[in-house]
Amino acid sequence: MVAQASMKELRRQVEQGRAPRPLFTRFSQMAARYTGKPATFIGAMAIIVVWGMTGPLFGFNDTWQLVINTSIVTFLMVFLIQNSQNRDTAALQIKLDELIARLDGPREVLLDLEDLDEETLERLRLEYALLADKARERSDSGAGPEASSPAPADPSVPKA
Repeated sequence: MVAQASMKELRRQVEQGRAPRPLFTRFSQMAARYTGKPATFIGAMAIIVVWGMTGPLFGFNDTWQLVINTSIVTFLMVFLIQNSQNRDTAALQIKLDELIARLDGPREVLLDLEDLDEETLERLRLEYALLADKARERSDSGAGPEASSPAPADPSVPKA
């Protein structure tokens, strides 16, 4: 119980300091989080069991079979894949956050990029793509690697 209380407090602190996210971003992150939970998979299995039990009621007719046969494998696989994807993504984000937090140079404001809106992410991606293009140009022209490249603009500061 103590660990769960501290998790709730930690989540509250993170949400309090987080940049505002668009409604669809919050919804999709919540949906991905819940579809990847074991309880959701068990619920999906329960739906299939209930469907199977209604077979005699409908005489196992074609429509009854079509309701589930067209999607049964996909239906269950979505939950399994989402669970795996959620864990992999969380682990990768933690590893990247640790690297960003420990290195000199990267901006700590980049630690929670996955929570930014699509427009901000695209702007940052384009700014980094330009940096990569400039680095390739320097490399192609025979210039040695530069000690430090300027980082793109801070994503927390809106562009005019």
